[in-house]
Amino acid sequence: MTSLRPYFTHRLIWLALLVSLGIGALFARTIWTMRGDEWNYARQTNANLVRTLEKGLLWSLDSFDKSLAGVAREVARPEVWALPPDLRARVVFDNSLRTRGVGDVLVLDERGEVVLDSGSIEPRKLQLADRDYFVAFQSGGHQGLFVGQPTFARTTGIGVLPLARAYHHADGRFAGVVVGVIRLSYFNEIFGALDLGRDSGVTFLRADGVLIARFPYSAANVGQSFAGTPNVLRFQSDRSGAFTGKAAIDGVERFYVFQKVGDYPLILSVAQSTDTILANWRHSAWGLGMFAALLMAACLGLALLFVRELTLRQQVSARLREAERQVRAVIDNTPSLIGYWDDQLRNRFANQAHCDWHGIPRDALRGQHASDMLPPTLYPTVEPHLRRALQGEPQLFERSFTDAQGRLRHIIVSCVPDRGDDGQVRGFYSQITDITERKRMEDELFDEKERMRFTLQAIGDAVVTADAGGRLTYLNPVAERLTGWQAFDAASRPVDEVLDLRTPGGGEALPSPLRTAIEQAAVVDTVRGEIVQRASGRRFRMDGTVSPITDRHGHVTGAVAVLRDVTEATAMAERMNHLAHYDALTDLPNRVLLHDRAQHAIVQARRSGQTLAVMYLDLDGFKAVNDTLGHEAGDLLLVQFAQRLKAAVRASDTVCRQGGDEFVVLLPDLPGLDGAGPACQVARKILASCQAPFDLNGREARVGLSGGIALYPAHGDTFDALSRHADGALYAAKRGGRMRVMLYQGPQAPPQAILLSDA
Repeated sequence: MTSLRPYFTHRLIWLALLVSLGIGALFARTIWTMRGDEWNYARQTNANLVRTLEKGLLWSLDSFDKSLAGVAREVARPEVWALPPDLRARVVFDNSLRTRGVGDVLVLDERGEVVLDSGSIEPRKLQLADRDYFVAFQSGGHQGLFVGQPTFARTTGIGVLPLARAYHHADGRFAGVVVGVIRLSYFNEIFGALDLGRDSGVTFLRADGVLIARFPYSAANVGQSFAGTPNVLRFQSDRSGAFTGKAAIDGVERFYVFQKVGDYPLILSVAQSTDTILANWRHSAWGLGMFAALLMAACLGLALLFVRELTLRQQVSARLREAERQVRAVIDNTPSLIGYWDDQLRNRFANQAHCDWHGIPRDALRGQHASDMLPPTLYPTVEPHLRRALQGEPQLFERSFTDAQGRLRHIIVSCVPDRGDDGQVRGFYSQITDITERKRMEDELFDEKERMRFTLQAIGDAVVTADAGGRLTYLNPVAERLTGWQAFDAASRPVDEVLDLRTPGGGEALPSPLRTAIEQAAVVDTVRGEIVQRASGRRFRMDGTVSPITDRHGHVTGAVAVLRDVTEATAMAERMNHLAHYDALTDLPNRVLLHDRAQHAIVQARRSGQTLAVMYLDLDGFKAVNDTLGHEAGDLLLVQFAQRLKAAVRASDTVCRQGGDEFVVLLPDLPGLDGAGPACQVARKILASCQAPFDLNGREARVGLSGGIALYPAHGDTFDALSRHADGALYAAKRGGRMRVMLYQGPQAPPQAILLSDA
């Protein structure tokens, strides 16, 4: 302010200030007058609009009211009720009820039940005695048309406005109500042609403050009463008018123009946001205000310009000198060799790095030729680039040379032509950077990368890498074999597409472990699944780990998966597990698996209160087949007998080969009180399956069958006890004549024989 104080002593400053104030006052009056014009236009436009809408609504309501009155007159006549239903409907409901926006008309009796329906000959079964219009007429407290509470249908969600009239008996007693509805969407269709701007619309409500329609807003507040709010009180105070107020629903300030709809208890209001009304005015006011401010500032600015020009020139000169000093300091402290060469390739400028490189003072460098400053072996390889730079072509190249100390040096040279105002090249700027250390690091990095590449190609596991975006960056040869993708073809593809992981034995896709490691920035210790090969669809079972790849700042830049093909190992383990639990000849469960299933079945039977059976079976005559036809035929007989056994029992039953020609059948979940009947029925099916001869490589053989049955819990509560009793019953069957199954009866009673002839 101290530096500006002398300027205000000049008369020009005071004159400019007075002119600026006059311009501001003139523009302020103009802006205020424009604001009043906007309000008057909005008042007149919205008043015309609300009157037009009121006439349209009044015509619709009058038409509908006359139709309702006509229906009320007809249903009040006793002779109408004597007519057939279809003729009665044509007499009562005329075509005026079938207009746009009007729903069905219902006639209610004095109990509120629907007795006539314009929508169908058979009136719908409804009880409407609790509706506000029925209560109003029934109590005798209302005459004429009643405007009901807006409602929404429970099934369709359609909003309607009920309009009702009462009808009476000949003696004047209340006889019922005629009620019709106007769909609320009809009002929105009428109001839909309007565009009042943002936060503006039309409000249609009852005189008591209940909201009927509010366009273009949602129907969430339809039916809600706003009685007692300031805006509703203003609506109720006069038949028509205009005012500015804030809405109780959203708090937006609007300009309201309202009009009561004829003699109906309805109010129509057009509400336009004050922001919308004044939007154009504000835009114009801002423009005029900015223009006025610009004129005022221009007056003051021109006055100040003449006074400040000389001072600014002096300040600019000082700043230029300071900027030159700073630029030279920056250039001198830059490690690169920066210089300027004229069109004769003579030096005109060199920074301190040039002096240090050549060991020559700056003044001695100026004017020297480029050939004098570069090693003799280097200049011939550089000169063509320097000549092209003088021809106007920017140059960027690398060179290597041996310095005076015998060290191999690498440099990168940049030459930028300097053109004058006439477009002619006057010289060029040069920048020489020593990149010896960078070259050394690049060579070491390349060697390290090659060693890593050969290592990854030599290992027996699949290696897959992806970037932070989940796109594949590397596949080693093992990974190429498993996925069916070539590394060059898979590069930059989504890792989910290349590494197609599925659940073992199923077809469900598994989430990509590489993406999981990237997103969670954590190691995925165990990855198991099947890789689907791209071309053949062959599946490989794999097991491995996935780790995120981070930079030196700890940011995740990708992920690497190391996966091992365990397809053969898994198949071998599954085969060994199968052999441990199934008979190698018949592929039936062995004693180990039978014992496990029996223990589980006993626990289940004890919990559910059911019974189960253990059946021991032994082939009669098997030794004779082995002795006469050979062991190969005996093995074939065992396989065929196992197949017949499985066909004779349920899928939930277990058929086991004990060894030799001995078999055990476990029958869980038997129906009945003791399970003996179903167990005996199964025994007969098994006996019947042995009736047909066995085809042993073209030779028929007939064998018999003996068996014993023990029941849980009647004959024991453990598998060992049931096995012992069933085995005892088996030997009783053999002693009793064979080709039979004996049911264990207890320690003191002989077993009961089950013969095929009993079936």
